[in-house]
Amino acid sequence: MFRRRPLLRAAAVGGGAYMAGKAHARHQAEQAQYEADQDARISNLEQQQQQPDQAQYQQQGYQQPDQAQYQQPAPPPPAAAPAAAPAASSPMIDQLNQLAALHQQGVLTDDEFSAAKAKLFGT
Repeated sequence: MFRRRPLLRAAAVGGGAYMAGKAHARHQAEQAQYEADQDARISNLEQQQQQPDQAQYQQQGYQQPDQAQYQQPAPPPPAAAPAAAPAASSPMIDQLNQLAALHQQGVLTDDEFSAAKAKLFGT
């Protein structure tokens, strides 16, 4: 009789694990089916939205480009720094631009550039 109890316990544990695994598999199958249905609905909506666009293009005498041919244009290259406007510049701005250009070229050190700016601003 002592042998039956351990076997019964193992059968109960094994049966419970089997049922839990079966429920988990069923839940995963239901989730996959739901996602497939949702993807199908989204595809249908996208097709319905594209059909009026195509009809509108055809009414206007245009042909809609293929999706493979249509790509977003490449972003424009960064614009070069605009030159200072000569009409709106003041002598102080011109001198500051000259100092900045000399500093960028390496003619002026950081300390010399700071001192020249301080002298220009009167501080």
